[in-house]
Amino acid sequence: MPRGKATMNNKLLIDNLAPTTTYQELMDLFSGYGNVAEINLTVDRLSGRPRGSGFVSMATPEGARAAILGLDGLAMGTHTLSVKVAESPRERRAESHPNRQPRRTSRLLY
Repeated sequence: MPRGKATMNNKLLIDNLAPTTTYQELMDLFSGYGNVAEINLTVDRLSGRPRGSGFVSMATPEGARAAILGLDGLAMGTHTLSVKVAESPRERRAESHPNRQPRRTSRLLY
């Protein structure tokens, strides 16, 4: 599978990372559960400092499930990792506003 093309259910959200966590540390950690397709560490746009979270896309759903089972709650230094399936922004909006009607995409222009 090409880099960056992992399906959404293979993309994991990693929270509570130490600010010093590196790409290579995550690669070493997650590759024990399957092939890693992509890793992104999040940084604050203004300061450039790590935000303590990131995304890891596994090559297969089986690898993603194994990583969640094996790494969620793992103590990494003084931090306890939270590993779960990443949701798309659309899914997050739908969950936060369950009674909200979908926005109409077409508008009449006069």
